[in-house]
Amino acid sequence: MTVNIPALCFGGKNILAPMVRVGTLPMRLLALDFGADIVYCEELIDIKMLQCKRVINEVLETVDFVAPNERVVFRTCERERDCVVFQMGSADAERALAVAKLVENDVAGIDINMGCPKEYSTKGGMGAALLSDPDKIECILSTLVKGICKPVTCKIRILSSLEDTIRLVKRIEKTGVAAIAVHGRKKEERPQHPVHCEVIKAISEAVTIPVIANGGSHDFIKEYTDIEAFQQATGASSVMIARAAMWNPSIFRREGLCPLKEVMQAYIKYAVRYDNHYTNTKYCLCQMLREQLESTEGKKLHAAQSTQEICEVFEMGHFYEETTAILEAKKVLKAKTQDDDDQMEDTDVIKMSVRFDKRDYPPQITPKMYLLEWCRKEKHPQPVYETVQRSLDKLFCSVVTVAEQKYRSTLWDKSKKLAEQAAAIVCLRTLGLPEGKLNEGENHLINKRKRENQELLNNKEHEDDLLVEAAHKRAHVTERTSDFSSTEVPR
Repeated sequence: MTVNIPALCFGGKNILAPMVRVGTLPMRLLALDFGADIVYCEELIDIKMLQCKRVINEVLETVDFVAPNERVVFRTCERERDCVVFQMGSADAERALAVAKLVENDVAGIDINMGCPKEYSTKGGMGAALLSDPDKIECILSTLVKGICKPVTCKIRILSSLEDTIRLVKRIEKTGVAAIAVHGRKKEERPQHPVHCEVIKAISEAVTIPVIANGGSHDFIKEYTDIEAFQQATGASSVMIARAAMWNPSIFRREGLCPLKEVMQAYIKYAVRYDNHYTNTKYCLCQMLREQLESTEGKKLHAAQSTQEICEVFEMGHFYEETTAILEAKKVLKAKTQDDDDQMEDTDVIKMSVRFDKRDYPPQITPKMYLLEWCRKEKHPQPVYETVQRSLDKLFCSVVTVAEQKYRSTLWDKSKKLAEQAAAIVCLRTLGLPEGKLNEGENHLINKRKRENQELLNNKEHEDDLLVEAAHKRAHVTERTSDFSSTEVPR
């Protein structure tokens, strides 16, 4: 079945670049808080991802892709679902497609890294090594575009000559990708080398799809207003920011940079909330401190050997204790409610970790309405909802059956109505159908409601006209009757 899914738009966007060890969940969420439109995760290698199992983490309310050694390779959450692009390193079309299908329902897009010059990427034929093999590039991208519903992008570096670069990007465009991100340096060049804005501009003029300019942190981007200057210098549709965002994610903030300590504390809150490994948290904070690493605070951070010690460096010990206590309580509750969950267990049920938030939808439009409308259109029986209430905490979980398939959210809700809406969302997302969210563009149900309301209004006006007309007739008859009764009848 072919479905129309609202695609992520890559025009006019400020984007967090994929950065190894930096682009984990806390940094991505923080960038979104400060105004980033799209966030890329760090490059993740296809072979490692294919060893992972998709796990719904009910305590953290995340979706985790967990390696056999129990290490979380990729963690995401509902907050970023519509704006996170999963970047992978791959040199094989079939492996790339297998990974894309693994994560497709949890991300907004898929990107192939074709620009990383580091040995760990190029030695496997990935990253910048792909630039010398256009046939393989075409094969990988075409396979992804045809094989998944989400938009596909790639990130490249410029080649040794402008002609070769233009020839490559035109070939990439023909694969059907949604956008091309261009780091304006050659693979042998480093950040201290000037970014080639004129090459990015030539690329922007040579293709019709959005071009995302990258590589401006050293020469251009020091504050928010510089982002537009870099975009104009390159003629690109959007701008992707790496190191400037790594140093201070509030670079995306239209009102200007926030004090670094505030930014770091906000980052730490996400790191604790989403159980980020302390070594990764420490690494990202060190990138923010930069020249202050030799300060007293910097030395304490360098010496920290746990998330708790990192929190204490930034006067956040109380926050750490409160948050970890909440998470531990959730773990205990989850263990106690396992028996209740068993009531809902069914190997045939498709599950996702989602919640219904009415703020994401237009007034009077819900996922249940969209699902019902689709069932009627496809001539399926109406959706059937079965809801149970958990005895311990009085929360609800609902299973919806559509076309003999069952769907439910793994998250329990405080009301029967919310649980049913969540089940409807799981069904719609699994089928690749719109669910009515505000960011999905034109809403046909709203238009239908408007037409129905207009028809009701027209009918009401017609009824009012008839009532007025009837009233006039009654008044006329009464008046004539009165005239007859007042006339003297001759004897």
